[in-house]
Amino acid sequence: MDDPVRIMLVEDNTDHAELVIRTLRDHQIPNRVQHFSDGQTALDYLLRQGKYADVESDPRPQIILLDLRLPRVDGLMILNMIKENPELKTIPVVVLTTSEADRDVKRAYEHHVNSYLVKPVGYEEFSKLMSDLGHYWFGWNTYPRD
Repeated sequence: MDDPVRIMLVEDNTDHAELVIRTLRDHQIPNRVQHFSDGQTALDYLLRQGKYADVESDPRPQIILLDLRLPRVDGLMILNMIKENPELKTIPVVVLTTSEADRDVKRAYEHHVNSYLVKPVGYEEFSKLMSDLGHYWFGWNTYPRD
C-alpha cells in the first residue's frame, strides 16, 4: 500500500490505545492513527463539527477501531450513527473491546459492524491480533478512492 491508511481509534483506555498504535508501528503497517478518548469528540470529528470542521486538515478515516465502553457517548451509539449516515456508512468499523457478552456482539452486528474483536489479555496475543488485523484491513483490503 502506497499511502498510509487513515485510522480512527476511539479508545478511552490510554494504555490500550498506546498498545494498538505501538503494535501497528512494530508490524510496519503504514498508517496515520488519530486517537479519540471519548465518544463525543469522535462524533464531532466524524460529523466535522467544531474544531474538526476543516475538511482538508481533518479528512475522514478509512477505517474506525471502536471500543464499546466510552465516556460521554458509548460505542454502540457511535456505530449506529455511522451506519445510518449516508456519508459515513461505507467506512468499515471494527469493534475492538474487552466485552465478550453475547448481547454486545449481537447489538454490534445489528448496527452493521464490519468486525467484532475481543481484546486478548496477554501482550503476545494482543500483538498477534493487531498484526492479523493490520495485514487484513490495512494491507490486503481495498478501499474506495476519495
